[in-house]
Amino acid sequence: MNKAIDADSKPTFEHEEVQSNPPAPRGKISLLRDIKQSPKVAGYCLALTSGIILYGYDLAIVSNVSSMPEFQHDFGRKLDGHLIIPSLWLGLWNVASPIGGIFGAIFGGYVQDRLGRRSALAFASIISAIGVAIAYVSNLPDGIDGRRAVFFVAKLVQGYAVNMLMCTVQTYMSEVLSPTLRGPILAFFPLFTLLGQLIGSIVVFTSLKEKGPGGYLKCFISQWPFSGLPLLVSFLLPESPTWLIRKDRVDAARKSQRRLDAPRVDSEAAIEKLCSSIRHEDEQAQNHPASYFECFRGNNCRRTMIVLYANLIPQLFGLTLMSKASYFLQIVGMGATNSLLFLEVGVGLGLLANIVSMWTLSRFDRVPLIMFGLAVTTILWTGMGILGCFQGVVTIWWSAVTMMLVITFCGATTWPASYAVGAEASALRLRAKSQGLGWVVNGLSNGVFGLVLPYIFNPDEGALRAKTGFVYTGFCLLALAATWYIVPEMKDRTPIEIDRMFEMQLHARKFKAQTFNDETSPKGPSATPV
Repeated sequence: MNKAIDADSKPTFEHEEVQSNPPAPRGKISLLRDIKQSPKVAGYCLALTSGIILYGYDLAIVSNVSSMPEFQHDFGRKLDGHLIIPSLWLGLWNVASPIGGIFGAIFGGYVQDRLGRRSALAFASIISAIGVAIAYVSNLPDGIDGRRAVFFVAKLVQGYAVNMLMCTVQTYMSEVLSPTLRGPILAFFPLFTLLGQLIGSIVVFTSLKEKGPGGYLKCFISQWPFSGLPLLVSFLLPESPTWLIRKDRVDAARKSQRRLDAPRVDSEAAIEKLCSSIRHEDEQAQNHPASYFECFRGNNCRRTMIVLYANLIPQLFGLTLMSKASYFLQIVGMGATNSLLFLEVGVGLGLLANIVSMWTLSRFDRVPLIMFGLAVTTILWTGMGILGCFQGVVTIWWSAVTMMLVITFCGATTWPASYAVGAEASALRLRAKSQGLGWVVNGLSNGVFGLVLPYIFNPDEGALRAKTGFVYTGFCLLALAATWYIVPEMKDRTPIEIDRMFEMQLHARKFKAQTFNDETSPKGPSATPV
């Protein structure tokens, strides 16, 4: 690969522009200007949100279909005169999607590096359609355990597909976006996840009162169009220039870059800088292959651990519990109709918060945003836990309000900022693999929380109900300490600057103040802390 780069691009580090001062805060006007300067990139990233919508839609369907009386009739049992889903099967269904997601993320990282980002996107879309088909026939077996097992398999396959989609989309976006657009555009992840959840929850709500299996089967079949959209996008999308350069296809990378850039942008200069960054990373890696093992070697280990932690943050502030909000609120004491209405209102508020996050991520640093959201969420969960010690209408309604406020505050701060941190922490050469590992942690943690939570709040086991808020108080406090200690500030930094700071082994809190002298080689950075 180095020969191809030297022959075609002739990049040099000496001519690369390096910021002599820490990145300045950027406001709303700058964000709009940056989007106008890169309209094609923004458009392609918007098209890629079809995969994110599928992820959110799948979360809403498989998490809230269990709150439908007809589904509970065909897949549940009676307890004290009320239909419930047994904790064992509820836990297994909750863990099925994350388990499938673990394998999907690992295989997704391999497919991305082997066949390209577009091929991984198409493959995941096809697998998603297969998962939907299995869910659609899950009610056909005569025995109830057989029906439950088929639905388990459907969730396993669908989890495999959506996690492969998500790590591919995150890898592609992080590779083609400029430093100033990384945060705002990566805010698409929570934004369109919630949009998918909102559409899914509306579908579940409108099907709630249908008699027979037709209601929940309609929910399953409605996932097919969302599975097909990423497949269509994969045919229209230009391949990632980063992947093409790593495959010694520099001419093809130039063509892709020209498709991504606006007419007045110097695509050749962008390719030269990209080649420089990749060549530098290869030299630092001493030509070791870009494997999963390499992600834990040397400085890459620290960078990978940051990616893994960033993918864990949503579980720590309570995303898994909120994904099954309608069922949880029914356990607390709310009726099925009101619980689904609160779910839709909460998702709507989260959507508005995520739209605001496109501004907050362009204006404020990542670490303060994450910590502010976690601090507010800690107070909210504690309040719900305290009221959970008492039984009554106030506890029921305050639990619903708490969940809406948590998704609102985290939707504007912690949640989107975690995607930005996870996308920019890894080296370019290991980005697909590290994103795959990140989504492995996401799937694993989601599975563990999904399996354990029913045993915490469900009435046939722990029966904590609203006192579950105390559990998340502890997780949020843990996340606050971990964020301050391990997450560096990388807002508006170029890949070469981030590489240099990790090579210097700076403490996380020194990244923001770090400056570089102009015309500094990454082989021996002459850097001066401020």
